[in-house]
Amino acid sequence: MSELDEAWALAIAEAEASARSQGRADIAEYLALRTSNDLIRKVATGWLLTIFTGAAGQANRNGAAIQISSDSSHRFKIGNASMVGPRLSLRRNVREIVIELGWPRTPRDGFIRGGGLACGNIKHVGIKQANEELRLIMSNAGTPVWIVLDKHGSAGQGHELHEANIRHHFTILLADSGKPHS
Repeated sequence: MSELDEAWALAIAEAEASARSQGRADIAEYLALRTSNDLIRKVATGWLLTIFTGAAGQANRNGAAIQISSDSSHRFKIGNASMVGPRLSLRRNVREIVIELGWPRTPRDGFIRGGGLACGNIKHVGIKQANEELRLIMSNAGTPVWIVLDKHGSAGQGHELHEANIRHHFTILLADSGKPHS
């Protein structure tokens, strides 16, 4: 956790305590929900990045020579909203997968449509048809789930992201760079 994250968590906790002491249960409940949602976002984002990083590490142990780079405060757009969060780049020869995950941090950043907690992209540089847009939602069971949106940005026809989907992205990354992707 960065110093800024720690300061933010402390400020939110103090604001929640102050709201409770002033009898402002509505504000205290909002701040508690925000804290809970931020924790869900961080855990779900960390899980997804760990899966990709672990797969890259395994591929490297088998001689893939994937270069890994990351940025913890990447800013990107989903629709009209600005998302802020981590970016992971996995490069092998001329192929590259970019995973960007985030959520709006300030009111001017906008909001996530469809009730999502976070959004993201899995982008294959130069292979647009392999790209996927993601949305983090809470399942009916109350657990966070990354959903792959359909090509129109809707979760209605989307599907849950599983490790098998991630293996498919690595198949594309590890494919012979001299052959076109089908």
